[in-house]
This record gives sequence, C-alpha cells and structure tokens, in this order.
Amino acid sequence: MKFTLRARLALMYGALVAVTLIAFAAIAYVTVSSELYQNLDASLSRAGSSLLAVLRKEQAQARKPLVPVKKTRRATREKDLFSVLQQTSVRDFVGPVATTESAEAEQDPVWSAVYEHMLLNSSNYVMQVVDKKGAVAWRSDNLIADSLPPFQWFAEQGAPVVDDRIYTYYWLRGERYRLVLTRGDVADVTAAYPAAEVDITLRRLFSLMLYSLPVALILSVGMGWFIAGRSLRPVDVITRSARQITASNLGLRLPVPPSDDEIARLTETLNDMIARLETSFAQIRQFTSDASHELKTPLAILMGELEVALRRPMREDEYRATLASCLEEVERLTHVVQGLLELSRAETGQVTIDRAPIRFSALVADVCDDVMLMAETKRIDVTTHIEPNISVTGDRVRLHQALLNVIENAVKYTPDNGSVRVELGVVDGRARLVVADSGMGIPADQLPFIYDRFFRVDKARSKNIHGTGLGLSIVKWIVDAHDGTIEAMSAEGKGTTVIVTFPLREASEV
Repeated sequence: MKFTLRARLALMYGALVAVTLIAFAAIAYVTVSSELYQNLDASLSRAGSSLLAVLRKEQAQARKPLVPVKKTRRATREKDLFSVLQQTSVRDFVGPVATTESAEAEQDPVWSAVYEHMLLNSSNYVMQVVDKKGAVAWRSDNLIADSLPPFQWFAEQGAPVVDDRIYTYYWLRGERYRLVLTRGDVADVTAAYPAAEVDITLRRLFSLMLYSLPVALILSVGMGWFIAGRSLRPVDVITRSARQITASNLGLRLPVPPSDDEIARLTETLNDMIARLETSFAQIRQFTSDASHELKTPLAILMGELEVALRRPMREDEYRATLASCLEEVERLTHVVQGLLELSRAETGQVTIDRAPIRFSALVADVCDDVMLMAETKRIDVTTHIEPNISVTGDRVRLHQALLNVIENAVKYTPDNGSVRVELGVVDGRARLVVADSGMGIPADQLPFIYDRFFRVDKARSKNIHGTGLGLSIVKWIVDAHDGTIEAMSAEGKGTTVIVTFPLREASEV
C-alpha cells in the first residue's frame, strides 16, 4: 500500500511522538515508583529512629529496663484487641500493650511517651520493639495478634545491612509489607507499612498512562497530518504551477514562498533550472534556424547549378566550371557539418585533449607563416614580435587550429592594404598572444555574441567573406580546454584586438 508524503510524514510524526511518550512514561513510572518507595523507606526509617530516640530518653529518665510482653492467654489478647476498638479515633492507631495490670504502673513513663509518639504516625504503620535479648518489648495494637521476626533473624537470612538498617519485604496476614528494621543500642525497632498502598498508587499511574497514550498518539497523528498539510501546501502550489510550464511557455516561473526555508530554496533552484532550459531551448531554436540557413544557401546553389547543367547542353569548360562551383559548395557544407560535429562531441566530452610540452613561440611563428600567402594577396602588412623559448602544455593540433582561426580572421576581415600585428610574450606568468588588425571592427553591442554558433558580424558587410560562423565557437572551446582565456576588444571602423593567454609549462614537465 502506497502512502502519500503527507500520510508518511504524519505517521512518522506520530511514531516519533509515540516512542517519546512511551519512553517518557516508562522513565516517569520508574522514577515515581523509586521516589515513592524511597520516601516510604525514609518515613519508616525516621519512625524507627524517632522511636529509638524516645526510648533512649525515657529509659534514661526512668532508669528502668524495658519489660518484655509476656505470653498471655488468647482471651486476654482478644480482650486487649477489643479494647482498641473501644478507644477514641485518635487512639485507634497504636498503643502500648500492657503485659499485666500490676506492671502497667511501672511502664507508664516509657510507654506513655511511646504512645504520644505513635499518635503522630499513620494508622497503617506497624511498629515493634525488640530488646537486645530478642524478646518483644512492645508492639503496636494493629500487630497485637502477630509478631514480626527480629532484626537478627533477617540478618541471618542474608538480608543486606546498610547503616544498621535492613530494608526488606515481609508477608503478614496475607499482605506484603515494606519493613525497615533499625538496630539501636537500647533496642531494635521494626517499622512496617503495607506495600499495597504504594502499589495501588503505581497501578493508578500505570492505568492513567495506559489510557492516555492512545489518546496522545491519535492527537499526535492528527497534529502531524495538519502540520504536514500546512508544510506541503507550497508544494501543491508549485506542482500546479509546474504543470502549466511547457516547451512553448518556458518564460513562466514557479511562485517562490515568502518563507526562507528549504522549499523556497528548492523553488529558486527549479526556477534557475527552468531559466537554463529556456536559454537552451532558445539556443536550440536559434541553432536550428542558423544551421538551416547556413545549409540552405549552398544547397540552393548546388541545386541551381545542377538544374542549369541539366537544362541545356554545355561545353566542357562550362561543365568544369559548374562542377567546380558545386565542389566549392560541397566543401562549404562539409566544413559546416564537421564544425557542428566537433562542437557536439566537445560538449559531450567525447573529444580527448592530448597534453604535451609545446614550444609555443615556434607554433605561433608557424601559424603566421601559414597566413602570409593570404596576407600577401590582400597586400596586408603582417608584423610579428614573438619572444623566443615560450612553452606551454597542450594539444598541438588543437592549439594550431585555434591560433590559425584567430590570425586568419584578422587577415580575412582586414581590408586590402591594411595591417595585422601579432605579439607573443609573458605577462603575469602566462603566455600572452595579442592579435590586432585594422579591419572593419565589431560593434560594441555585438561583442558578447561573437563566440555563438553561426554568429556573423553585420552579414551585409561580410557577405563576400566566406565562413561557417563556427570558427570562434571552436576557438573558445579549445582555449577553455587548455585553461586559457580569450578576450576581444574592438571599435567599429578601427579594428579588433584579440588577446589569448595560456598557462606556461611547468619546469618539472618533460
């Protein structure tokens, strides 16, 4: 089953909240349980310590030993138990157990103080005092029919003793009690309290958590659904807007949310991508148009020449002239196709640049020699100033192609009797080639486009100059592939200057 992103976010949010609540509930339960039992132990410990303090004080004042509780008949014990029920509500808690009527007067100073102390404690406390000989000296009324094992018995059973105290549990009358036995110099005191009361509190807490967690989980999933919906609302807007953008209206843009968050940055990135697509589509359309135009002209010439040749008989020299014209147009078509293929392969990374040390000074001189014939035909004065021993690293064939195109363009677009200047030197640690001509120049508004495919500066002015319009595009690619730079400066009617730089060859290169 597939869930929407909103549903997945809501479920993830709910699961996270559920895990957090369960962990919090578990920690809270353990903490409360530990705190309750620690407080109970502390209360029982204080009760035992307080009772020992009272016994020490009263025994010191009375200077009488504690009198153990004698074994009495069942009827006597029952009578004492019933007498507890007849006491006032304040005395319902605990009270000293008188062994006999004759001994009651002797015990009054001690047991009256004990009784006053026990009134301050909860009626659920169970108290027992055992003298140092192990005999029960006193026990609370709610323990009248039973006795708790003494301190020594628990110690012999292996109960751990911590600071003269034993913390343990004991089953009394079918109920589990928490016991704290305190060993003192006067007597051993046992204070006990039903563990069921703490357990009831913990069960109530557990029930509260058990019933609250599903409610909290449902609320968290609902809140996650709401928050996810609010968060994804801009995505819905972007989706609807994106569906309206097609190849025919790439000028549209996605609405950017006002919040500076991840969705806003994603939208800006998508808008940048759409802008690049728009530029690419425009370039493709322009390229298609230019390529069609560049190919249409030679094809039209070819068709016209061939139609004329087929329409009427021609002499041999006329056939030769027609075939020569056709061959010229075929060569032009070949150059266009080769240039396009080369640029296409370069853009897709299919062209490998061989890198080897090159004597750049000699390469520039060779290129200048190659264009001398064209320059002499147009009576153009070509002056060169080439510093010797300048070397770079790169592909000799590609660099020759780029330099030939730049220098040949300077000669080609310079009128007869003009001049071309070629200089090579080292500037800022780079080989710097300057090619300046006195030609027609390039309008300032057209300079940024001279590296575009099929771009021709003022075609009306250069209609008699043959070219494919791909030369500088290829030059730009070759220069970039060699980590070089190319810059053109021109003033219309005053000529053009092209500056090309390349990194020098490192001394460690062979």
